[in-house]
Amino acid sequence: MNIALMAHDHKKELMVQFCIAYCGILSKHTVCATSTTGRLVGEATGLPVSLFLSHAHGGSQQIGARIAYNEIDMVLFFSDPQSNDLDADLNYITRLCDQYNIPFATNVATAEMLIHGLERGDLDWRDIVNPKTKPFTA
Repeated sequence: MNIALMAHDHKKELMVQFCIAYCGILSKHTVCATSTTGRLVGEATGLPVSLFLSHAHGGSQQIGARIAYNEIDMVLFFSDPQSNDLDADLNYITRLCDQYNIPFATNVATAEMLIHGLERGDLDWRDIVNPKTKPFTA
């Protein structure tokens, strides 16, 4: 599975801690992320993370394009509900995930449910929907 990671500035540390906790599960999949989030996760976990551009330079649009081309199987976007800066990007990714039936979490509680489901095989239906998914390069 191809898993995209994104996080608002005030949630990046939470994303890092989440990825440390679930490094064993994530290591069995392909992980991509926007630049800063991916760099932090990669440094903390040792996971290989394909990096897209930063938010300010179009990283959300790059991930959005991968969603539209059915190259992303899950999105974890830890959002800061008190941040107004990135509402457009969050809405953009939310709409795409809804349109293309991509499992999507905006908080750690939902992300844990998705990660445990991923480990159990609950998301194997994505292989039927997207049989030719291959690891991608940023």
